[in-house]
Amino acid sequence: MKANVSIVSEFIILGLSTRPELDAFIFVLFLFIYTVALIGNLIILILTSIDEGLNTPMYFFLGFLSLLDICCTSAVLPKMLTSYVLKSKVISYYGCVMQLFFFTWPVSVELLLLTVMAYDRYIAIRNPLRYATIISRSVCINIAIIISVIGSFNSMTNTYFTFRLPYCADNKINHFFCEIMPLLKLACADTYFNEIFVFTADVILGMCCFLLTCLSYVFIINTIMKIRSAEGKRKAFSTCASHITIVSMYYGAVIFTYIRPRSSLSLDKDKIVSTLYAVITPTLNPIIYSLRNKEVKEAFRRVIKRLYKTKTSTCTCNVK
Repeated sequence: MKANVSIVSEFIILGLSTRPELDAFIFVLFLFIYTVALIGNLIILILTSIDEGLNTPMYFFLGFLSLLDICCTSAVLPKMLTSYVLKSKVISYYGCVMQLFFFTWPVSVELLLLTVMAYDRYIAIRNPLRYATIISRSVCINIAIIISVIGSFNSMTNTYFTFRLPYCADNKINHFFCEIMPLLKLACADTYFNEIFVFTADVILGMCCFLLTCLSYVFIINTIMKIRSAEGKRKAFSTCASHITIVSMYYGAVIFTYIRPRSSLSLDKDKIVSTLYAVITPTLNPIIYSLRNKEVKEAFRRVIKRLYKTKTSTCTCNVK
């Protein structure tokens, strides 16, 4: 058999639990989570797009982060929720290919974006007067394009090498979506090269981004410590608090899942950990950034007032 020929035409996604009595609970829970993630990230994306008060590099990147979170959750959860409604856990071969690509793309780009956001905070604290000049709108757009291309390349290569393997008999994916490691477990060929490739790619992408993010925060802390006023230090730290929280959760989950020895792999544990970076973190991102950020809350109030005034004026015109 050739290495690029597959007998399997569809896969069965086992899901988070094999106990049917938990299906209703899991469906309601993840429907709620997906709704919160979608609404929260859409609000952040809309606010950063239309409110002039959020027309800064920090909020440009925050809006891009929300877009990635929408892509990430939408690649996984709709199919998962549909399977509970239709009572079918089947996904086609090419549907699995598409799901893997459109999941790994936002995950890859988000790793790079979190690194960029750490550097952005360093520039904002180190050179506040030149911040808008150094990180201009055109620079932000170019950065978004570059990291998107890098993420696309990483996603395409991972997807290609995963589905280049033959899948012959066992088609039951022990996960709640098409993920690399569970798929490699099903391949009826030697997956050593794939495992080395995944490990190497994630060390280069994940660990390098993590180390660069840590380096940015070393410089940030060093800069903050030079600020004389306690209020100035508090404000500087507050601008980084939300980002540090997201980075800790996201990198921790990704590194645990991909960057570890083969002997320590446990797909049952991976399913739980995967919910952190695939579902929980994208849901918490807008909540963490909005609850801790006065500018976002004020922008939300301004947009609501603007909509209310528009509605009031429209109603008045209709009465006349």
